[in-house]
Amino acid sequence: MATATKDQMVKDAQNSGVRVEIFDQAYNLRGSDPEYILKLAEYVDSKMRAVAEATNTIDTVRLAVLAALNIADEYHLLKRKMEGGGSESSSRTRQLLKALDEVLLESRRAG
Repeated sequence: MATATKDQMVKDAQNSGVRVEIFDQAYNLRGSDPEYILKLAEYVDSKMRAVAEATNTIDTVRLAVLAALNIADEYHLLKRKMEGGGSESSSRTRQLLKALDEVLLESRRAG
């Protein structure tokens, strides 16, 4: 499990550093949001552990690549869903606007 302590979160003027542990390996990472970095590290750690459990693989490089592929798959599925949802909602919005324009035009003619 990815871990960090408040003592390990060292602040400086521009970036904050955080020491995390992913699949029993320690990493010192820097970024503007140490809590977010820790959250990402915990996610990667959980993916690597799930892949290790499912495949009985002990090669950490292979586990990292398989976890990365799993995360990339999740990302692309969500991206495709968002893009599909976006075009679907845009189409629906256009239909509603067209219907509204027709109603407004009819009300002008009647009035």
